[in-house]
Amino acid sequence: MTSLDLALVGNGTVAALIDALGSVSWCCFPRFDGDPTFCSLLAGEQPANANGTFEIELEGSVRSEQEYLPNTPILVTRFFDGSGNALEITDFCPRYEAEDGMFCPPVLVRRLAPLAGRPLVRVGVRPASAYGCEPRHGVSGANHVIYPGEPPLRLAMTASVQPVLDAVPFPIHEPVTLVFGVDSAIASLEDAEVMLDKTKKEWLGWWRNLELPGEWDEAVIRAAITLQLCAYESTGAIVPAITTSIPEAPNTGRNWDYRYCWPRDAYFTVAALSRLNQLRSPERYLDFLFGVAGQSGGSSLVPIYDLDGDGIPAERIAPCLPGYRGMGPVRVGNKASEQAQHDLYGEAVLSADKLFPGSHRSQSARPREGVDEEMLTRLEAFGHQAIKLYDKPDAGLWELRGVQRVHTYSSVMCWVACDRLAEYSKRVKREARAAFWREHADEIHSVIVKRSWNTALNAFTATMEGDSLDASLLLLPRLRFIRPDSPRFAGTVAAIEKQLKHGDFVYRYIERDDFGFPENAFLVCTFWYIEALASMGGARKEEARALFEKVLSARNRHGLLAEDLDPRTHEHWGNFPQTYSMAGIIDCSFALAERPRTTTG
Repeated sequence: MTSLDLALVGNGTVAALIDALGSVSWCCFPRFDGDPTFCSLLAGEQPANANGTFEIELEGSVRSEQEYLPNTPILVTRFFDGSGNALEITDFCPRYEAEDGMFCPPVLVRRLAPLAGRPLVRVGVRPASAYGCEPRHGVSGANHVIYPGEPPLRLAMTASVQPVLDAVPFPIHEPVTLVFGVDSAIASLEDAEVMLDKTKKEWLGWWRNLELPGEWDEAVIRAAITLQLCAYESTGAIVPAITTSIPEAPNTGRNWDYRYCWPRDAYFTVAALSRLNQLRSPERYLDFLFGVAGQSGGSSLVPIYDLDGDGIPAERIAPCLPGYRGMGPVRVGNKASEQAQHDLYGEAVLSADKLFPGSHRSQSARPREGVDEEMLTRLEAFGHQAIKLYDKPDAGLWELRGVQRVHTYSSVMCWVACDRLAEYSKRVKREARAAFWREHADEIHSVIVKRSWNTALNAFTATMEGDSLDASLLLLPRLRFIRPDSPRFAGTVAAIEKQLKHGDFVYRYIERDDFGFPENAFLVCTFWYIEALASMGGARKEEARALFEKVLSARNRHGLLAEDLDPRTHEHWGNFPQTYSMAGIIDCSFALAERPRTTTG
C-alpha cells in the first residue's frame, strides 16, 4: 500500500480524493483550481481540530474495504464493526447528458446505507477557506447547512443535520444522502438515487465506446476514466493533476501547483484519449487552445493557463497548510507560467492529429465537418512560431528555473509542428503549403541532427552542443523524428540506460538543477522507455512487456499513479493522480498489444 492510497471521484468540474477510511482528503470548490474546502491531505499531522475535513466513521469499526463500481469513478467503501453492523458509503459526483449538454454540477454526493444491523455513524464536516487558514462557519436549517463565502457552499441531508453539527453518532436504519457543494447548484438537484443511476449509465456508455488494446484492458479503462476526470467540462481545459504541492521526493521543496492547464501535458492526455477513440475531449481542448492563442494576437502560447484560458495567479506560499506529511511549502500558482517553452507549438499541432481530415483513426470516428481550411490556417500560426523559435534557448519541458538552453526536445517539437503541417496540407490538397512546411521541417531536422548529436556519447543530447541526456529523447521514434531501428536511436537508448536508468525506472535527468539532484523517478519517463523498447521490436519488446507489468504492479490499489516513484520502495510521490503517468499506461498498452479491439460492452 502506498502513502497516496487514495481514490479519485469527480465529474469534470470538481474532483475529490477519498482515503481508505472514507474521508475526503482533498476537494476544491467551485472547480479544480479553487480554494481547497477539504485539505487534510496537506495538513501535516492533521490535528483533531484542523480545518478542511470531511469524515464519516462507523462506531467500533474493525474492518473496511473499498472499490470502484466497475468501469466508473463511483467509489464504494464498506465498514464492519465487531457487533454485526455494517455501513456502506457510495461517493460520486453527478455527470450525465441533459437537455442543454453535459450535466456536471460542482457537488459531491455521499450516500450512506446500512448493510447489516443498525450501524452507528459519526459524520464530521469542517469546511476550510483561505487554504486552510479559516474555518467556514455554517448557518443551519432543518436538513442543511449554508456556509457563507465565495462561493457559498451547502451541506444538504435527507435526515436531520443536527448530529453532524454536534459531531455525535447517530443510527442509520435506512439510506441517508449527504450532498456537499456550491449552494446554487444543490438547490436544483434531482433525487440522489436518480443521479446515481444516471451517472452510472453515463460512464458505462462512455467506456463501451473505447477502442481498447485487447490486453491490460482494466488498467487502460481506469487510466482513461482518470484522464477524462481531469478535463474541465466548462471550457475544455485539461489539468495534469488535481492537487498542489505533493513533493516529488521527501523534503526537497519540489512542490508545485498542477491545477491549471499546460498545453504540453494536455497534449499527452489528448493523444491517449484519441488512441481510445474518445475524441470529444480532444475536440473541446483544441477549441480551448485556439481560443487562448487567438487572445495573444499572434498565436503565441504560454506554458500555463487557468481553466478559463487566462493567466494564472502569481506563485505564492499558502501559510496555513504544513504540507503533505508536513513537507511544505504549499504553493498556489506556478512560476513556470513566466517561462519560455518552445515545444508548445509542436504539441499544439499534434493535438489536432486525430481530428484532422484523413487521419489514421477508427472507422467509427467522425471528422469535424467543414473546417479543413480554417483548421489548417489556425494551426499554421503555430508553425510560424516554431520556425522562429526552434533554435532559441528556453526552459525546456522540465521547466528549469535557473537556466535557459536550446533544448533538443523543444527543437524537435518545433520540427514536429512543420512536419505535421506539411502532412495536414497534403490531406486537404494544398500542395504549395505542403511544400513550404516540408522545406522548413527538413531544415530544422538537419540543424538538430548536426547540433544535438554527440559523437563521443553516440547519442542525441538534451541540448544542442550538449553532453548530458534527458529522457524526452526516448520519444524520437514516436514523434517520427527518427526510425526506431536507426543506429543513432539505439545508441541514444543505450546511453540513457547507462546514465538515467536506476533499477527498473528511468529518471528525467541526473544533473543538478535549481533544487539539487533528482531523487525519484519521474514515472512517465519509464513509460517512454517501455514504448521505445517496444518500437525496437524483437527481444527488446519482450523486455518492454516485462517492465510494463512491473510498473503496473506499482499502481495503488485503485489503479492510480502519482507523478514520481521511489525506485527502491515504490512509494508514490508528486501530484496525484498524474495524467502523464495515466496516459503512459494507455500508450504502452497499445505499443505492446498485438492488435486493438473495440469493446462490445
